Amino acid sequence: MLRKPHYIAFGLLALAGLIFLSLPESASNRVKLTLTGLFLPLFGLTESTQSVARRAGNAVVPREDLIHELEQLRADKQKLEFNLAQTQEAARENDRLRRLAGYPARLPWKLKPARVIARDPANWWRTAFIDVGSKDGVRLDMPVITPEGLAGRVSAVGTTRSQVVLLGDQNCRVAALVKETSENGVVVPYAADPAIVTLTYLSRGTPVKPGQSIVTSGLELKPGHQVLSSGLGGVFPRGIQIGEIVDVRNVGYGLHQEARVKLAVNLNALDHVWVVAQ
Repeated sequence: MLRKPHYIAFGLLALAGLIFLSLPESASNRVKLTLTGLFLPLFGLTESTQSVARRAGNAVVPREDLIHELEQLRADKQKLEFNLAQTQEAARENDRLRRLAGYPARLPWKLKPARVIARDPANWWRTAFIDVGSKDGVRLDMPVITPEGLAGRVSAVGTTRSQVVLLGDQNCRVAALVKETSENGVVVPYAADPAIVTLTYLSRGTPVKPGQSIVTSGLELKPGHQVLSSGLGGVFPRGIQIGEIVDVRNVGYGLHQEARVKLAVNLNALDHVWVVAQ
C-alpha cells in the first residue's frame, strides 16, 4: 500500500501536468525550453562519453594485426640488408675489375649543398644564382644537381655566390647516353619548350624509343663540338639522370636520329640544389 508521501508526490505531479496543459502555447514553449536546458549537460556528457568510447575503440588495433605488421617490417628490414650487401659486393667487384683493366678508381662525389637565391628575369629559364662561391670551394663548370637529376653547371663564381647555367641553354651542352641501349649523343637546347631538350647525334637505326632514360655519359666533349669543358677533368660524372625520351625522328636526310627529352628536373621549381665537386 502506498504511503502518504507517495500520494503527495503523485498529487503534485498531476497538478503540475494540469497547469502545464492549461498554459498558453507561448508559455508552454518557454517551459519546454527551460526543461530541455536543464537536461542538456547530461545529454552532452552522455554523448561525449559515447564519442570517447568510439574513438578509443577505433584506436585499439587487434594484437594479431600488430604482430603481422611487426613481422612485415622485420622482413622488409632483412630484404634491405640483403640488397645493401649485394650492392656493396657489386661495388667491390667493380673496383677489382677496374684495377685489373687499368682504369682509375671511381671516387665518391663530394656534394656541396646550396640554395637558389635569385633568378634573372631576362633569362628566367636559363640561369639561376646560388648562395655558395669560391670561399665554399665552388669552381667554374662544376655540375649542379638535385635528387631528381642534372640541373646545370656553374658558369660564374663570386666569393659568396655563383651563377648556374641551366640545361637547355646554348652554353650547357652535355654528353649523354640512352641508359637502356648505351647509345651516345649530345644534349642540346630545344627552343620551343624549356622543359624539353634534344638528344642529337644518335646513329641511324639505333633502337631508341619513348620512355627510355637519358643520363650523363661521362665522356669529354671537345670545344670543336660546341661543348664546354668541366671542372671534373672535362666531363660530367657518368650516370646523372637527365630525363626521358618523348619521341624520336630522323634528321640530316635520314643519316642520323635525334630525340626530344623531357627533363627530370623542374627548372622552374629549383630551391635547394647540390654542387658536385669530385
